Amino acid sequence: MPKKKSSPDWSYAAAPESTPVNISKRYDHFIGGKWTAPSNTKYFSTTNPATGKKLSEVAEGSEADVDAAVKAARAAYNGAWGKMSGRERGKYIYRIARLIQERAREFAIIETMDGGKPIRESRDVDIPLAANHFFYYAGWADKLDYAFPNQKVTSLGVAGQVIPWNFPFLMAAWKLAPALATGNTVVLKPAETTPLTALKLAELIADAGLPDGVVNIVTGAGETGAAIVNHPDVNKVAFTGSTAVGKLIQKSVAHTEKKLTLELGGKAANIILEDAAIDQAVEGIVNGIYFNQGHVCCAGSRLFVQENVFDEVMWKLKRRMDTLIVGDPLDKNTDVGAINSKGQLKTIQRYIKAGVKDGAEMYQPSCSLPEKGNWCPPTVFTNVAQSSIIAQEEIFGPVLAVQTFRTVPEVIEKANNTPYGLSAGVWTDKGARMFQITTNLQAGVVWGNTFNKFDPTSPFGGFKESGYGREGGLHGLGAYLNLEI
Repeated sequence: MPKKKSSPDWSYAAAPESTPVNISKRYDHFIGGKWTAPSNTKYFSTTNPATGKKLSEVAEGSEADVDAAVKAARAAYNGAWGKMSGRERGKYIYRIARLIQERAREFAIIETMDGGKPIRESRDVDIPLAANHFFYYAGWADKLDYAFPNQKVTSLGVAGQVIPWNFPFLMAAWKLAPALATGNTVVLKPAETTPLTALKLAELIADAGLPDGVVNIVTGAGETGAAIVNHPDVNKVAFTGSTAVGKLIQKSVAHTEKKLTLELGGKAANIILEDAAIDQAVEGIVNGIYFNQGHVCCAGSRLFVQENVFDEVMWKLKRRMDTLIVGDPLDKNTDVGAINSKGQLKTIQRYIKAGVKDGAEMYQPSCSLPEKGNWCPPTVFTNVAQSSIIAQEEIFGPVLAVQTFRTVPEVIEKANNTPYGLSAGVWTDKGARMFQITTNLQAGVVWGNTFNKFDPTSPFGGFKESGYGREGGLHGLGAYLNLEI
């Protein structure tokens, strides 16, 4: 008998990103155009979640540091920046966008090292989209009267901005670009676990020649963010993060005249109808929850599949999950990177245990995980009850909860049965059914036959406990302006 041939090995050879980047051993605050040591002399470490290795030490901001940053921002607003024409402001913002393009590879690598997301996502999505936001809003800087016709347009003053760890550089761009285009000055606090690209952006801003104090970056944890929110000389607060913290911020500014925008948690519904292009929809599911480790507030973490195509969808989804490569985020072949922190990994694991306890059926592909770092395999639950904790609460990890439905009214009711209302997706071949569902979903953003697609010209934001206010597009400009008729 001839010897049976062994099956070929289709695994990819390693393709690690080898471009060197410069990360300083220690970073101070960026206040008034200068690197300023923390008043309390305290620093904390930021680490690579894929390896556990320390990347740098970062200043821990105190109330005194925040006060210094706000004073520098106020001086710039009352000085050169506040008196500058929109045309001149636009030139600076254009310059920032071009410098981001020139240093895109450096930013992408640092984003991946500090946050754990695959280099493909940082390189192909986060950094280019951040540059596009600066380009887009640079074009509006001298056209505010046309953006809001028949209204008197004035800037707010000093904006305090607090951004999350899941899209550190992109969130900074979402907030900085419209604030600068409308003539405001900024005090920005990045997340304590992913501060490095914001600090690199400070270097770029200095290179762009912005007047001192226009953009100030103070690093730290929750107390630092609270000091920014509660500072009496901050005119506008913009926050992206958890719903729990967003509620606290809302209470803090309720008795003040500060303007507020909140982009909070989500539990997005991804709906597949029987007439959908199944292969395309399965790829959209994977893109919506696994390629980003579920680390987006708009992740499609709830999947609703019409009953008569459920078996086909699940078979194809599981086979697709089997092909996903989990590992080194700097490897260009990697699909699923590292979980941002040990604390977040424990949270995800707690939800997975809760899903099993609730009686849901779990599937994880048989993939080997690296020994060091924070890792969670792609996970899907079927037979999920509507009341299950994994169907109701935001997990912020690569965990998908699947439910079935028979009719369109049923899936609309199920999709809306959540405290959140940030985003959703619908997959169907019929335009009428698409509009029937999208007009009845309680979500700020609804994608049709795609998922997780963003554009600087389109507003983004949610309803209910997903916050209020919009970022992106003309709506993003209005959030940083006083508008009077």
